[in-house]
Amino acid sequence: MTDAGADAHLVLHQLFSPAFPTGGFAYSHGLEALVAEGRVTSAADTAEWLDAVLTHGSGWSDAVLFAHAARGEEPVALSDLAAAMAQSRARRAETLRQGAAFAGTCRAVWSLDLSDLALPVAAGRAVHLMGLPVGAALPLYLSGLVATLASAAVRLVPLGQSAGQTVIAGHIALCADVAARAECAPLDEIGGFAPIIDAAAARQEALPVRLFQS
Repeated sequence: MTDAGADAHLVLHQLFSPAFPTGGFAYSHGLEALVAEGRVTSAADTAEWLDAVLTHGSGWSDAVLFAHAARGEEPVALSDLAAAMAQSRARRAETLRQGAAFAGTCRAVWSLDLSDLALPVAAGRAVHLMGLPVGAALPLYLSGLVATLASAAVRLVPLGQSAGQTVIAGHIALCADVAARAECAPLDEIGGFAPIIDAAAARQEALPVRLFQS
């Protein structure tokens, strides 16, 4: 639980800020390959890619896993499922390494009994252990994902800072919608279909020169 006097929403903003030390800046989620191949070249392309991530890719799946973990369901099995759903070695490392960093910071700052888990499960589990509101946490988690990936696009495409912020602003409503649906979704609705994103994440590992780990 959080301290009695703590504002739960401020704690959530701290947890899911891009500044929280998960190492997310080192991962592009396969975007680097799409930029290198000339498939993503503008803010509009970036926005379309983020739409797919949120509605058909890991954004949706991670939100469902997060919701189940936040309700106190067995976290190791959820984490194993998250790792199994990663479509490439780099994507698996992305979720496991960021999750371990997230959990480690939570242990250091709040003394949570939180083991190393895949990122969405570690985040949801932290929400459960701290007694934070799931309905407020989920959209913030997704908006943090969007901000992290938009930051990668700013560096890779490249986009200007204002264009990057415009892309983020354009996805606020979608984050809220995906979060609302995922909060009550059963695990058998976890799957998505984003083959272009999955294939790009695999090809990114073979780029001769790369800035990001995924």
